[in-house]
Amino acid sequence: MKIRGRIFAVDDDELIVSMLARALKGEGYEVHFQTSPQDLIVNIISWQPDIVFLDVDLSEEVSGFEILAALKKEGIGAEVVMLTADDSAESAVRAMKLGAVEYFTKPFNLDEIKIITGNIIENIRRKAELDYHREKVCPYFEHGLVGESASIREILRKAEKLVQARAETILITGESGSGKEVLARHLHCRLQNGDATGPGQRPFFAVNCTALPENLIESELFGHVKGAFTDARTDKKGIFELAADGTLLLDEIGDMRLDLQAKLLRVVEERTVRRLGGSVDLPVGATVIVTTNKDLKAAAEQGGFRKDLFFRLSAFSLELPPLRERGDDILLVARHFLLYFASKYRKKGIKGFSAEAERAMLSYGWPGNVRELRNLIERCVVLEEMETITKEHILPNMAGWAGSEPSASTAARIILPEQGLSLEELEKDLIRQALERTNANQTKAARLLGISYDTLRYQMKKFALA
Repeated sequence: MKIRGRIFAVDDDELIVSMLARALKGEGYEVHFQTSPQDLIVNIISWQPDIVFLDVDLSEEVSGFEILAALKKEGIGAEVVMLTADDSAESAVRAMKLGAVEYFTKPFNLDEIKIITGNIIENIRRKAELDYHREKVCPYFEHGLVGESASIREILRKAEKLVQARAETILITGESGSGKEVLARHLHCRLQNGDATGPGQRPFFAVNCTALPENLIESELFGHVKGAFTDARTDKKGIFELAADGTLLLDEIGDMRLDLQAKLLRVVEERTVRRLGGSVDLPVGATVIVTTNKDLKAAAEQGGFRKDLFFRLSAFSLELPPLRERGDDILLVARHFLLYFASKYRKKGIKGFSAEAERAMLSYGWPGNVRELRNLIERCVVLEEMETITKEHILPNMAGWAGSEPSASTAARIILPEQGLSLEELEKDLIRQALERTNANQTKAARLLGISYDTLRYQMKKFALA
């Protein structure tokens, strides 16, 4: 059972805290309790709970109200629920003014405690998501993973296997713009399918490892405790904690610093995280999805990426093909975006593409992949009023277009020189170029040359390139 949250219970009656602990542990919470005020504030802060259940009449030396005020002054991130035998309105109002989130009168109903605890945990997570701008979603996630090619069907088949296995860590590779975040969000939605919390309830956090400043990324990922460094004025949960039992996407993991890679390895292997300056290992319940457009195997061999982390991540991996290798999916995706943007910008008169426009899209290399195609279609819909999008509308918006329309046969044509050439040397040179361009990734090199992996291996052995 995944841990739903961390509870610290404080009451001078050991029977009450043990009963409370037993009930909440049965609901999937990790519970720690204390019956005396000795070192209480230090213990609560160091244990880093989500919720503190605190007895008002704790002892003759110190009251629960004093402890509550001290915790709020320390800037603790936990919510505090007060417990008391005094059912007066004055006591309840005082607790709320001091910052308590809830107030229970003894003897309390355990079923009510369970419900309120669940609601508080859910509110904590929703607030954390809003604070982290959860709505900054991938620009074309609403379209899902569109495609019917064999490669996309195979990707979705493998993805479903990983969902069924409840894989805790998944690696997604592919060129920039090929839809890695879209696939990650697809996995997130499938992981929630049929879950008791319902679709969309578990959080999704996406972190671009290249976008965060070097001096902030560690704190963002792992969190920190008050005083861990100069500007750490309060405790802060890291994204691994905020993601709870949802999904955490680490985008462009290939650019992460080596020292952080070591810490990430510990997190994915032990499924715990420790805040900067902290002394407690907190459980990680989130599915961790990492993406990259780099060849991590080559980077690991060259020392730019930790080999142990690469082997750990590659256990469950999915490789998205570039758009140019997805055949008629190009037109399927283009038509999908055309319908979407025609509706969005109220251009109901735009119906489709001409045959020449479709041929141009099929023959183009799409260096920016699905992202480039999406932007191209949006631009055409906004700027044009024609019922049919033609080649003349398409070509000027293709960033990599080099003038006249190429064809599959002429684009790769080699002009035979007057003096002739060695076909064997040409073949050897093309294989060498393909290997250099793909950083010795033989699967990608074979794909680039339009031959099978086995044929490439045979040719490499033949030309002593293996």
